[in-house]
Amino acid sequence: MQVTRAVRRGNLKGNGMERRDMDGKRPQTVTPAAGVLAAALAATVLGGCASGPDYVAPAVAAPAAYRRAPAPAPAARTAPVELAHWWRGFDDPELARLVELALAQNLDLQAAAARVEQARAAARAAGAALRPTIDLQAGVTAQHQSLESPFGAIASRFPGYDRNRVLREDGLAASWELDVAGGLRRGVEQRNAEVEVAQAQGLGVRVSLAAEVADSWLRIRGARLRLAIAQEQLDADRKLLDLVVERRRGGLATAGEQAQAEARVAQLKASLAPLHAEAETQSNRLDVLLGGAPGTYSAQRAETPRPLALPALGSDLEPAELLRRRPDVVAAERRLAASSAAIGVASAAYYPSLSLSALLGFQSLHGVRPDGARFQPTLAAGLRWRLFDFGAIDADVARAQAANREALLAYRQAMLRATEDVENALATSTWLDEERGALLEQVDAAGRARAQAHDAYLGGAASLIDELELDRDYLAARDRLSRVETDAARARVASFRALGGGW
Repeated sequence: MQVTRAVRRGNLKGNGMERRDMDGKRPQTVTPAAGVLAAALAATVLGGCASGPDYVAPAVAAPAAYRRAPAPAPAARTAPVELAHWWRGFDDPELARLVELALAQNLDLQAAAARVEQARAAARAAGAALRPTIDLQAGVTAQHQSLESPFGAIASRFPGYDRNRVLREDGLAASWELDVAGGLRRGVEQRNAEVEVAQAQGLGVRVSLAAEVADSWLRIRGARLRLAIAQEQLDADRKLLDLVVERRRGGLATAGEQAQAEARVAQLKASLAPLHAEAETQSNRLDVLLGGAPGTYSAQRAETPRPLALPALGSDLEPAELLRRRPDVVAAERRLAASSAAIGVASAAYYPSLSLSALLGFQSLHGVRPDGARFQPTLAAGLRWRLFDFGAIDADVARAQAANREALLAYRQAMLRATEDVENALATSTWLDEERGALLEQVDAAGRARAQAHDAYLGGAASLIDELELDRDYLAARDRLSRVETDAARARVASFRALGGGW
């Protein structure tokens, strides 16, 4: 049930509130006690109501399918990998070990868990505000009365007057603010939504962490594979240089040919440095993701990476699934729910606030004992209702409503960006697969040409230079294929990340 804004009319007169009819006649005076009773009646009537709008998740338009969604795979191919543990689809035990280790040790993930605990504590505190509070009170007051004070001057004239007084009191005090307009309940609703925001953000850290670890490991293994191929290329170019030097001594090669061979060797040596730097920097990055200082875990990683499998993406991917799967979209929707509840919190100030309090205690100047003479119970009811505030409540409600509109736009934008991320990742993965297929054909053809040149050289039909040139072309094709395979694997990781995989 939704409570709308109350119409508040009236002006204060004496100890009561004067209310006039529409015609301005017959003023009625409402005493404070009657006001409290009226507020109690309002609390009873409004007990099941809450101020502000009831939240309803908005519909967000999503395309029916992705433009680059994978085609249905033949039965003989590998089944699509499970999104929750997509890293297992690469069939790399080292990758699986690294991801699991990061999920257990990463500091950012632990910080996200701490933020969830903070949000849960705030939600518990908001829920506790709906219930009464009970306090134990005890005190001792010692006083030496002045004879010149008004009380002391009069009391000192009576026989037996004692200037030294010790007042002892103790008891139990209870207080309870009645949630007349449901503002406290809206506050609980807001805090619970914020808990879900923190949980979704924690899942987002988990998704990003798994993807970052996989990306770093793929770059490390890619750099290592290319270093091995580059070393083979360097050995082949050095053989070619030695052959050119020997032929020049025999007058069969020129100085220009030797300089060209030397330039190839120097160029290849220079290409090794970026690959070493890539492997080292990514290793440091991976160690930090695992929760350690650079160099902590690098010695534990396998030096020779095993062949990598490219997991298949499902052909039944639906953009609407991102509403449930993507942590950032889930967090944006929960922020929208929290902002809706905040409108109710602000709107509750339009209505009266009623509180009840009670004190059961003992008070005495001669020691505190539990007897009837010293027993002093107190019961109080309080009413507070803002009548004139120069538009402060209106401003608070307007701000909450504007924040709600902003959260709605942010939610829609999050969905658009999520769809864009998936489309871009699928497009990149698709075209890299195309390039990888063409390079596989090139490597196969270059390998056959290299084998034929070797046979021709052994038969005396071709020179060693021809064989080494084809060997160099073959290794260059392998290097490019290794780079593209690494990029294709990284594109798979980006696709799983964009789809919200990892939880």
